[in-house]
Amino acid sequence: MKTFKTLLTAANLLICACAFATSAPNRTECIAPAKPGGGFDLTCKLVQISLLETKTIESPMRVTFMPGGVGAVAYNAIIAQRPAESGTIVAFSGGSLLNLAQGKFGRYNVNDVRWLASVGTDYGMIAVRHDSPYKTLTDLMDAFKKAPSSIVFGAGASIGSQDWMKTALLAKEVGIDPRKMRYVAFEGGGEPITALLGNHIQVVSGDLSETLPYLNGDKIRVLAVYADKRLGGDLANIPTAKEQGYNLVWPVIRGFYMGPKVSDEQYEWWVDTFKKLQQTDEFKKQRELRGLFEFNMTGKELDDYVKKQVIQYHEMAKSFGLAK
Repeated sequence: MKTFKTLLTAANLLICACAFATSAPNRTECIAPAKPGGGFDLTCKLVQISLLETKTIESPMRVTFMPGGVGAVAYNAIIAQRPAESGTIVAFSGGSLLNLAQGKFGRYNVNDVRWLASVGTDYGMIAVRHDSPYKTLTDLMDAFKKAPSSIVFGAGASIGSQDWMKTALLAKEVGIDPRKMRYVAFEGGGEPITALLGNHIQVVSGDLSETLPYLNGDKIRVLAVYADKRLGGDLANIPTAKEQGYNLVWPVIRGFYMGPKVSDEQYEWWVDTFKKLQQTDEFKKQRELRGLFEFNMTGKELDDYVKKQVIQYHEMAKSFGLAK
């Protein structure tokens, strides 16, 4: 009997230990590696609200902003200074992966963090003011071919970024050297739209989700979305670049990673949490409100995807002379 009680006590202790190891972190934080209002902000807010509405965590997740280098500052900080924080997740996008592929994150590479989960995908787009003379993508590209220097493109990141890359690929489609583009780099996705509305630039190269607040009025016209086929719902009237004769498809994944020294147990708690969260109505509603489309990956599946994307982006960057 004593042996049975001893075994029972040991089993209970083991269960308690396991429960403790896989419980929610006491404090949760999402780092958005940019100023408020852009894609990283919406990525963090999506999860912040979803976790609270599903009662996955008791206290609201804190969102902090760490701008710099489309994620470079945050990437370096989480690896070098905060590598083991079990409650901290960091937002990333396809732009982050493109910069990683070009070596813009300093001495760290794609293997130096724990890739956690994706929460959806956005798509690249190109837009003009609603009163622009360019009614279609072909109108714009015809004018661009005739006089490349007459059109000023604006985007929320520097030369070599995904917004620049999308524009450069369009230029190549019509036989224009991307180095001849007039390109103005802003900080974050909101600033180029403000510049467009102020008539300081003629075209915005960005992500579709950033234009959603403006689509119901008479301010902005999206000439093309870089999806493989037309999107659904209210966005079905936006033509793709492909259907207009330009072979450009550019999904923009959004997701999270964690520090390299987060324990396996803590990492798996987050993986399991995201797997469950992605299936809830609350999460799906928040994703839709932010103009994102379903793209659910977690753990190893996401890790494999990210590393494959970085290789592909590296080859693309090399073709533009932006990487070795």
